[in-house]
Amino acid sequence: MIAAVPMAHGLILAGCLFAIGLIGVLVRRDIIFVLASIEIMLNASGLAFVVAGSRWGQPDGQIMFIFILTMAATEVSVGLALALQLHGRLRTLDIDAASKMRG
Repeated sequence: MIAAVPMAHGLILAGCLFAIGLIGVLVRRDIIFVLASIEIMLNASGLAFVVAGSRWGQPDGQIMFIFILTMAATEVSVGLALALQLHGRLRTLDIDAASKMRG
């Protein structure tokens, strides 16, 4: 029989992953790394939903994780489109240069 992972361990892991993603968003200036950090944060919140849902034996956490995955896929597609526009116009992927994009 497989032993269940305690809820506290799953939530601690989700919190650590969220903190790593938040540090990546705050420290890095490259848009690709920022998008990857946001992806880590979304997956950490999805993990927290799955852990909490499994604690009470309800599928609600897994359903919320599916919504989070669809939102993450949308974020990636829009973010990469913006990165392509930024690189095409300014030849850089620096987030600070994005303020120069007008129109």
